[in-house]
Amino acid sequence: MDNSPHYDVVVIGAGSAGLQAAQTLGRMHRSTLVISTDRYRNDPTGHMHNFLGHDGAPPAELRLAARKDAEAYDDVRFLDTAGAGVTRITGELDAFALEVEGEPTVHARRVLLATGVRDTLPDVPGVAENFGDLVAHCPFCHGHEYAGTRVGILGAAPHVGAMASMLLPIARDRVVLTNGADLDEATGAALARTGATVLTEVVTGVRREGDGLVVTLAGETELALGGLIVKTDWQQAAPFADQLGLELSEVGAVVVDAFGRTSLPGVYAAGDMAQGPGLPMPMASVLVAASAGMMAAAACVQDAALARIA
Repeated sequence: MDNSPHYDVVVIGAGSAGLQAAQTLGRMHRSTLVISTDRYRNDPTGHMHNFLGHDGAPPAELRLAARKDAEAYDDVRFLDTAGAGVTRITGELDAFALEVEGEPTVHARRVLLATGVRDTLPDVPGVAENFGDLVAHCPFCHGHEYAGTRVGILGAAPHVGAMASMLLPIARDRVVLTNGADLDEATGAALARTGATVLTEVVTGVRREGDGLVVTLAGETELALGGLIVKTDWQQAAPFADQLGLELSEVGAVVVDAFGRTSLPGVYAAGDMAQGPGLPMPMASVLVAASAGMMAAAACVQDAALARIA
């Protein structure tokens, strides 16, 4: 007799996407296990922004409140794991098996992935130490905090033109730091049209000073900034997309439909790891991730209901 635990849905990840999914599933009385770790993409930042009703709140505070809400539903259970957590997922719709380090195998009819992504920061001394407030990758999340100051934009890829244009109403000055790389002709022209300054020297260091940053360029030139925007490289934080053979977009995100369904029936994805229709990349936003978690959970419920009457 198989005594291992069985659930309608297993949610992997307890950030905003996973927690909202859990609450939605709990309200619909679906037996749900949320498997969490203690690692979150927005750990480096002390405050999140651009979230309805929670602007400026610490991310951990939101997660704590959201978990309390989800735990109020009898059908929701949490499994907090240290180390690897879930190590492997196999199976198919109605018969998934999840191997969890140090725990019995868990079985689920459906799996909702909310495992997020892992950022790799530019290899510039001081960037990692200041990432999350004075160094950021999202102007929607942190740009307002740099208002009225000189803002740096690190990089030479085509995106720096659009970034400089977006920051025009916010920043007093905008300085693109190419870090020794060359701008292509179109990007250089775009920056000229926005009035941004371009400095091509290698950036040798970034340090916090007072309420802002000081950037050191090759030759020991120093530049005071109110904030620095950088582009991160990212990859899936967990191996499940590869294990399950899920379709990935050109940028490495799990491809989902408008309801979070992946290319494998019974597997759903939400949050920063997933890319919906019409989007060039995942939307790195706590609010968008929570919304995606609700949609994916609703799809789990709806799909199961339709299957029963088919």
